[in-house]
Amino acid sequence: MLASQCVVLDGGLSTQLERRGATFHGSLWTGRALLENPEIVRQAHLDFVEAGAEIISTASYQLSRAGFVSEGMTAKDADRALIRSVEIAREAVAGTGVKVAASIGPWGATQHDGSEYRGNYGVDQDFLEDFHRARMKVLAEAQPDYWAVETIPEVSEARALASVLAEFSDIPAWVSFSCRDDAHVASGESIDDAVVALAGVPNVIAVGVNCVPPENVAGLARAIREVTDLPMIAYPNRGGIWDAATGDWEGQSPRALGDWLPQWRDAGVSMVGGCCGHGAAEISALKQTLSA
Repeated sequence: MLASQCVVLDGGLSTQLERRGATFHGSLWTGRALLENPEIVRQAHLDFVEAGAEIISTASYQLSRAGFVSEGMTAKDADRALIRSVEIAREAVAGTGVKVAASIGPWGATQHDGSEYRGNYGVDQDFLEDFHRARMKVLAEAQPDYWAVETIPEVSEARALASVLAEFSDIPAWVSFSCRDDAHVASGESIDDAVVALAGVPNVIAVGVNCVPPENVAGLARAIREVTDLPMIAYPNRGGIWDAATGDWEGQSPRALGDWLPQWRDAGVSMVGGCCGHGAAEISALKQTLSA
């Protein structure tokens, strides 16, 4: 797949779920829809498949044992939901050849306070390794095609993930970072250092950025290319600022993904999709741009 001209990913699952009428509350985010209305999750995945996505990501981004316990459920409930997230995605892609990536969000995403856009958690690397290992061990049982390790905001978490990913080396992974500008991850550390933290992990097949403003993608891609020859991935949001208090984006741009595509491709990006604010309609338009 990576040898093709450009791989098309899906868009923001929460965006597509909202367009289908889902609402989000509490710390589980899209996981809430997974529990309360799994059919709407399957339909949202199917929307992306029909739009032309070649890989879709599961509804596991914000799921954690601690998050389930805080909502009055159990760790076993969390594990079942993680496995179910892959099963539902599999149902949506059945017979299509589209691949399923298990979404591995950062620890900060489980805090439901915007930490994934700030980093500097104040927890040590061992803690982060234990956190990610527990989730990935469960998700591995469901046999996803890829790990989609996404929105990572700091170098320490990248190092933790490098260690844990090596333990699940039979599943290829991409790792993408949340960033504050076109040279630094969200914590303020260099994007170069974040990418170098992944060097030598055999199953990391692509690196890049996600949920960043689209205008920062090209600069980040050029910086990444200075330190790695791995394929590069980009699935930005629609710009704007995330308000953790209201759970919404403010000031998003209407500019289409396809408008940015030439400069991203010139910078070396070969896997493209969307994040927050980009639903199935935007992915369909992106696919049409690539096919033109």
